[in-house]
Amino acid sequence: MTRLVYTNTFRLAALYLALFAASVLSLLLFIYFSTADFVERQSEETIEAEITGLREQYDQHGLSGLVEIIRGRSAAQRNNGSLYLITDAALNPIAGNLDGWPEARNLRPGWITFPVLLERPNGTKEESTALASVFVLGGSFHLLVGRDLSDATAFRWRVARTMLWAALLTLAMGVGGGLVMTRNMLRRVDAVNRTSERIIHGDLSQRVPLTGSGDEFDQLATNLNAMLDRIERLMLGMRQVTDNIAHDLRTPLARLRARLEVTLLERPDAQRYAEALNQTIAEADGLLGTFNALLSIAEAEAGSRRDTLAVVDLGEIARSVAELYEPVADEKGLTLAVAVDDEALPVNGDRHLLSQAIANLLDNALKYTPRGNVALSAHRQGDVVRIEVADTGPGVPEDRREAVFDRFVRLEGSRSTPGNGLGLSLVRAVARLHGGEIRLEDNRPGLKAVLTLPTAERRAPPPSRSAA
Repeated sequence: MTRLVYTNTFRLAALYLALFAASVLSLLLFIYFSTADFVERQSEETIEAEITGLREQYDQHGLSGLVEIIRGRSAAQRNNGSLYLITDAALNPIAGNLDGWPEARNLRPGWITFPVLLERPNGTKEESTALASVFVLGGSFHLLVGRDLSDATAFRWRVARTMLWAALLTLAMGVGGGLVMTRNMLRRVDAVNRTSERIIHGDLSQRVPLTGSGDEFDQLATNLNAMLDRIERLMLGMRQVTDNIAHDLRTPLARLRARLEVTLLERPDAQRYAEALNQTIAEADGLLGTFNALLSIAEAEAGSRRDTLAVVDLGEIARSVAELYEPVADEKGLTLAVAVDDEALPVNGDRHLLSQAIANLLDNALKYTPRGNVALSAHRQGDVVRIEVADTGPGVPEDRREAVFDRFVRLEGSRSTPGNGLGLSLVRAVARLHGGEIRLEDNRPGLKAVLTLPTAERRAPPPSRSAA
């Protein structure tokens, strides 16, 4: 309970309760005073109406006629709350249902209030308060017409008690509702805290539970779970990348060291030294290529080159890359077909990264196509530019088409084919940097890589830095 009271949710609930209670109290007070004023005004209007009638009777029948009327009304109205009294100049009673002139308190000119002892129909006597109007008749006679306010007082007390109970009930329901709401929200927050604690202690598989209500907490939990999924994938990817780097770099480094060691152990020979140095440089170039590819992927994923993006013609870039790879295709006996729209294909991008992405797609297609042809096409499709690289090679199994975009993933188990398994990872990073996407499709036979980028007119915002 102490924890509930000190939560922000309970404080907000208490503040809302205070505001609501103040509003309810103001409304109840307004109703109370309006009701009390209405009852008093109704009593005054009743008295004024009776005085008007009695004055007319006095004008028509004189004092004796008025006395007879007062006596008749007093006998009939004694138990109904109406009070009458006619006195002489010395305030001695002449007629009425009061024993004498009361000890009254003046409210305003012509109006008084005084205590009165009334006899009820059951024979009991009850002290009450009366409201009366007084005026002077001819000959200094006094006429008092009043009303017993016991019913009005009882009504006001009944209204006051009702309002008090309503206020207490409102307070109790507000406090109870605040505690229930606080407990519910605290339970949801505790679920997030427990999940966070488990993740802090290394269990990255934990996720925030959902209630299925679809409320803002479920939406927050869904986003947190998506973020945790992303973090888990990144951590697993980091471990996998570390393992792959150790595996892929250990062999060339071992070869490099062994070659240098053998060269030093053998009889000095300038030609052999030159050959060993050339092989060492080739190994070093391969290692540098791997690290450069990793740096390019990291830069693309981090968006560090986003500020350098400018409008470029993707069609012209595709033609330039195709020209560079035509000799490679001829050397392997393959046909490289290029189909690029004549119109400009403007995209907002980095020329070097886009060239490298298209080159990686062509390099993979030529590398894994033993015979047949490779086709490169670039054309506009709605508000995107579509680059397709299709080959007639063995293709990629459908269940591995997402995995090949991860770093160092190679379908070839022997890893004898030149390469480092980073080409498609770079292509995906470049595509996401430019707000596009890359996917692999079946070319029947072979594989088709489809790279789509938004046109410069659309200017789609690039993904956040957390995207891989």
